[in-house]
Amino acid sequence: MRLEAITWERLADLLADRLLGLEPGDGGTRTRLAVDGAPAARTGDLAALIGEALRVRGRPALVVAADGFLRPASLRLEHGHRDVDSYYDGWLDTGALWREVFGPVEPGGDGRVLPDLRDAATDRSTRSERVPLPPGGVLLLHGPLLLRHWFPFGLTVHIALSPGALRRRTPEADHWTLPAFERYEAETDPAGMADVLVRADDPRHPAWNGMTARE
Repeated sequence: MRLEAITWERLADLLADRLLGLEPGDGGTRTRLAVDGAPAARTGDLAALIGEALRVRGRPALVVAADGFLRPASLRLEHGHRDVDSYYDGWLDTGALWREVFGPVEPGGDGRVLPDLRDAATDRSTRSERVPLPPGGVLLLHGPLLLRHWFPFGLTVHIALSPGALRRRTPEADHWTLPAFERYEAETDPAGMADVLVRADDPRHPAWNGMTARE
């Protein structure tokens, strides 16, 4: 696949422009974007840049981190702190995301999104207030392993790292998670599934496959 060099800022601008012209496929009034990638890919940085680019263009945007919706430690660590299958299948509270994030932005929803549910470090509720996302707004969800779920995204971006770059950029204490991303590549093929692919082995010099989003 041919990739072209780009800056993160230019990429955010192009994606924001694409989102401005994207009509939600479900007949609703709010568009949903995924920025998918391993923690080492720093998906939140790109999501924040896109959110700011949208706001400059007069479009409301809300950035939500998937790791604010992890299941309680008693459930996700039931089989130990380094169980790869649990990390892959059971850490993300998909039910809470459907209920608290996607539900409010569906057609007929009130747009009041819960930005996070649980602090993974303390394993306590964040008790955050809901944030209104007005009609015409864009929800930007970022985090790992997102494309293996049937979330209703209108546009998907995958930030890919080669196995070597992923290992180098992942803290040694988290190397136990690497087999989960190997499984993700084999079972989901996020690079092929995403509308937009970004290669970021060197975070200073990203490259992308151009605008191949669904019409």
